[in-house]
Amino acid sequence: MIARLRGNVLEKGPEDAVVDVNGVGYRVNLSTVSLGKLPADGQPVDLRIRTVVREDAFELFGFLSPAEEELFQLLNTVSRVGPRMALGVMSGMEVGELIAALSRGETSRLAKIHGVGKKTAERLVLELKEKVRNLHSEGIAKGTTPRAPVTSGSKADLVSALLNLGYKQPQAEKAADVVIAQLGPDASFQALFREALKALRSSP
Repeated sequence: MIARLRGNVLEKGPEDAVVDVNGVGYRVNLSTVSLGKLPADGQPVDLRIRTVVREDAFELFGFLSPAEEELFQLLNTVSRVGPRMALGVMSGMEVGELIAALSRGETSRLAKIHGVGKKTAERLVLELKEKVRNLHSEGIAKGTTPRAPVTSGSKADLVSALLNLGYKQPQAEKAADVVIAQLGPDASFQALFREALKALRSSP
């Protein structure tokens, strides 16, 4: 099983990236938070990998830190939460922020993540509240301390993620302004990022 990939970023999409390792391109699924932190195309990257094999698929899931990878594994232990939903949950918040929300039992906040909902949020808290506490110190140590939800004041995070996908500064700035105005200051980074991509792709 593939456990780590070290190579260059070949291309990035809204949900995954292709990493070139000695001429072989590996498609890796990442959270939108991690995608926004990847270096520009052609730049070196080092990803921790979890390989998921099913009858109809062989998928790679990538992570930028040990805490992120371990949180992904814990999320997969929750009933009715598979690898893709786990990645979706991690797309809603930074690792440290998500760990803190789970450990404090903030179901209403977790339910706002796209694709989660109230019942899933309750299951996440019920099954992981105690388990994630061991991750909390590591998440903070890795520089993923809890942050406030994305607001117009932190538009730079969203713009940076869009620039990393190859969009020009004026395009990224305009898309960020539009989606922040539409979704409001309490929207998650995942929701803003997703809508910004839609807006950019539909523009002439």
